[in-house]
Parts: sequence; structure tokens; C-alpha cells
Amino acid sequence: MAAPRPQRLSVLLPTYNERDNLPLVVWLLVRTFRESGIDFEIIIIDDGSPDGTQEIAEQLEKIYGSDKILLRPRPRKLGLGTAYIHGMKHATGNFIVIMDADLSHHPKFIPEFIKKQKEGNFDIVSGTRYKGNGGVYGWDLRRKLISRGANFLTQVLLRPGASDLTGSFRLYRKEVLQKLMEKCVSKGYVFQMEMIVRARQLGYTIGEVPISFVDRVYGESKLGGNEIVSFLKGLLTLFATT
Repeated sequence: MAAPRPQRLSVLLPTYNERDNLPLVVWLLVRTFRESGIDFEIIIIDDGSPDGTQEIAEQLEKIYGSDKILLRPRPRKLGLGTAYIHGMKHATGNFIVIMDADLSHHPKFIPEFIKKQKEGNFDIVSGTRYKGNGGVYGWDLRRKLISRGANFLTQVLLRPGASDLTGSFRLYRKEVLQKLMEKCVSKGYVFQMEMIVRARQLGYTIGEVPISFVDRVYGESKLGGNEIVSFLKGLLTLFATT
């Protein structure tokens, strides 16, 4: 029997106006992986940020080496789903981590994701704010209510078998993520939720790790009234089609 391929992680980091956050999140990732002995690469997918994020990413490439930091930019803002597809084309890892670049997701949880994946041989490990000692810090009541409400509605309508559907901090087997991306049609806030719903449909296994989510330190939050409307529309579409 062939020996299993050693585990290699590709982190997909979509960015738009994250020049203040990017150096810190990359430093935390590199430190976490080196301390844990994890083989890794970080793929930065910048969507033409006007604030100079791309120049920062180029400097990080020089500092850490282009085998560890890969800048794979796009000319303009083209959406999260397509950013992952673009990043995956360049990924050499057999596991892929998706996370936000705004410091709301702490890299310290990634070794826990890996441990959980090995324990249950899961196809997906999802960070959850709604189980165990998971939680949200820095949100006002409105944001918390929207997030909880969105999650509750989704649980009732779709019964997805996971406790946190709108979170975007996850570990996937590469081939599973590729298969799910082919099936997904949503954009924006609904996209993460559809990934879990489709995974359940296709019979993939999902493990969960409690995480603490911290509201972004620098820059603007991307959740506005339009996002809420599009989320509800997307939820109803998923309900009608799954």
C-alpha cells in the first residue's frame, strides 16, 4: 500500500483594502505553522485594492520567500467565490484553509482544525462561533442579532448538520473544495452557507472546532443592508432548490 501523501496546507487569503491587516495576519500564520511543524503556502488573492494592499503583499513575498507567499492578484473586485477558484488553481496543498485577512480569524485555531480532521477523517472542518467555548467579540447587538438570526433561519429551513453556516474559517480537502465550487452558485454572504448545504447533499463529513471571532481591527465592515437582503434572497433560493 502506498504511503499517504504528507499533509500540506494551502491558505487562500482573499484581500480587498487590507494593507494594515495583511502583514500581521501573515506573520501570525507563518509563526503558527512553523511552531506546529506544518508544511504550508499562503496564497494572497488581491482584487485590485486601491489602498496599496498589493504592494504590501509583494514585500511579504520578498520577506518570507515566494515558495511560502504567493501573490495571485486580479484586476478588480470579482467576488469571494471566484477568488477561491482563482486561488485554488495555484494551490499545491492537499488541504486548503479559507479565512479572512482582517484578523477576525486567528491562525492559532488552524492546528486544532488539523487535529480534528485527523481524529474523524473529516472532509471539512468548520470553525464555529456557536458551540462550546466559541464566541464573537467586538460586535454590537445589531450585528449579533443578524448573525444569530441568519443562522437560526438557516438551521430551521435547511437542517444543514453544522452549527455555524455563515462563518468563513474552514479547512477543506482540496478535491472536496473543488467539487463544491463546481456546484455553488451563490455570491457574497450566502456563499459560505451554500458550501455547507451542498457538502451535506453530497454526503461529505463535517467536523467543527469552536473559535473566537474578533471584529475587524482596521478598515470597514462589509456587512450592510444590501448584504442582509441578498442573504435572505439566497437563503430562500437554497431552500427552494436543495
